[in-house]
Amino acid sequence: MRATLDDLNKQGFAFCPPIYSEAEISDIVKTIEINTKDKANFRRSNNLFAIRRFLLEVPEVYPMVFSPKLKSILAELLGENYFLVKSIYFDKPADSNWYVAYHQDLTISVNQKIETEGFGPWTIKPDNFEVQPPLSILEQIVTLRIHLDDTSAENGALYIIPESHNKCILRPELIDWSNTSEKVCPVEKGGVMLMKPLLLHSSKRTTNLQPRKVIHLEFANAELPNGLEWAER
Repeated sequence: MRATLDDLNKQGFAFCPPIYSEAEISDIVKTIEINTKDKANFRRSNNLFAIRRFLLEVPEVYPMVFSPKLKSILAELLGENYFLVKSIYFDKPADSNWYVAYHQDLTISVNQKIETEGFGPWTIKPDNFEVQPPLSILEQIVTLRIHLDDTSAENGALYIIPESHNKCILRPELIDWSNTSEKVCPVEKGGVMLMKPLLLHSSKRTTNLQPRKVIHLEFANAELPNGLEWAER
């Protein structure tokens, strides 16, 4: 696990082998389907089904996601000071032509808008507010992507630019591709990809008619100033 942490800090990403069984994944997916079937407040289209504030919207899935194996990984890699601050469920259907260009994850979710030095711009979401915090907060966030399907370049595996998380905030349109290498990040079903939010990443269209379901979890260890509160802590 030491090597995994070293990769995360140096390259901006790392992988854990599958930690969920076929039965556990099946239970997670069924629980999501049952508890979202008649709810209209989720983002649904032919290209994407997304649930923001996932673990708050579908609390029944929490003990399944936070299995003993996941808790062990979190304890070993992050320690006791980190806590969950954001959860999203992404379901990219088999025939999705949804494409996401290179970007960094630059915002956090908070419960209310309080104008605070170093925080901004702000975006209003249905259930919370999104704001770009100071770089020092973004740098210590760690994202876990739990894959509920085998994921390859053909069905939405992330493309990333290694070590780009060490270059602060970047404008993707200014990437010098003549001096930049990208890497595709396939992940086995039940596996976990860890990444730094400042890592430049993208996702291409599905071409193999295979779905890609991912649970996206963000963890932080920073208290917010001036009365700001993490939306999902």
